[in-house]
Amino acid sequence: MSSFDFGLIWDSLPLLIAGAGVTIEITAISVGLGFILGLVVSVCRLSGWKILKAVAVCYVNILRGTPLLVQIFLIYFALPMLIGQRINPFLAAVAACSINSGAYVSEIFRAGIQAVDRGQMEAGRSLGLSWMQTMWYIILPQAFRKVIPPLGNEFISMTKETSLVSVIGFEELTRRGQLIIAKTYGSFEIWLTVAAIYLVMTLSIAQLVSYLERRFATDDRN
Repeated sequence: MSSFDFGLIWDSLPLLIAGAGVTIEITAISVGLGFILGLVVSVCRLSGWKILKAVAVCYVNILRGTPLLVQIFLIYFALPMLIGQRINPFLAAVAACSINSGAYVSEIFRAGIQAVDRGQMEAGRSLGLSWMQTMWYIILPQAFRKVIPPLGNEFISMTKETSLVSVIGFEELTRRGQLIIAKTYGSFEIWLTVAAIYLVMTLSIAQLVSYLERRFATDDRN
């Protein structure tokens, strides 16, 4: 039985940390774009326009009802066949993760908006504000405080799910680990290190979310 190779971990750590940086980059961009997309979709879904509502419902159902891995394959392998041009792996990864995140974020925002007292909308309209103005200036600020925990969970989930983009050869944390193992055959040491790095990232995000919750709770009391 071979001994545990700490030297391999030490030598591989710089490459793995660099891969973790790429993972964080993809996650931040994807959740950021997903935040914007999800906010728009949630507002469309709650609006009185039937066409926008139908499109929003279809988007959410399709994206939540199919695996992210399949969505990555569709964008990276199938879409180039339609447009006749190869797609950069980074763009494919961000696009797939963003539209996937947007579907989940839209449901988070929809729940947060519906949790706000309906009287707030009536009060805004009675002041002469339009539906959109009331939503933007009165409803959404209140809803945002309510959705911080689930948005944090989405960020954590996406941090882990970005490992799926390794299947298209994009060198984030998981792919870096695969490449190192292919050269060194140190599966146990490398995968253990990769798992530890993911754990550090997700726990850090969880701590940040907890801080934001406390901060907004303090602001509400003041």
